Amino acid sequence: MKAALEINLSFDQILSVVKQLPKQQKIKLSKELEKDVIDSRLSALLKTFKTKDLDLNVIHEEVELVREQIYGKQKR
Repeated sequence: MKAALEINLSFDQILSVVKQLPKQQKIKLSKELEKDVIDSRLSALLKTFKTKDLDLNVIHEEVELVREQIYGKQKR
């Protein structure tokens, strides 16, 4: 059985504890924090671009239009 533990610490208290860690653990913590930030940024970016108006048919139509434009320019 797991017990949840909640501790309210200030930023300064956390920073003080982190400064006491050995170098390797600081590096590991840094990488974990970086992953967390990247994950949240990526999620926000994906959410921004999410749409129901875009489907595979729309993509194919756009690709064909661009191909026609490129092919038309090469022929001239």
